[in-house]
Amino acid sequence: GSLLAVIHQLLGGVRASMGYTGSQTIEILHEKAQFVRVTNAGMRESHVHDVTITKEAPNYRAE
Repeated sequence: GSLLAVIHQLLGGVRASMGYTGSQTIEILHEKAQFVRVTNAGMRESHVHDVTITKEAPNYRAE
C-alpha cells in the first residue's frame, strides 16, 4: 500500500492509545503504556463471531 495510508493508520493507532490511557502527550503515553501479549484464541474471541458479513469493510479483512 501507499506510505500515506500506512502513516494514516499508524497515527490513528497512536491517537486511540493516547485516548485509552488518558495521555495528553507522547511522553505521558510512554510512561503509562503497557504491552500485553494476546494469544490467537484471545484475539479470535475478542472479535465478533457467529455473524455473517454481507459486505466487507474496506479497512478490515477477517482472516
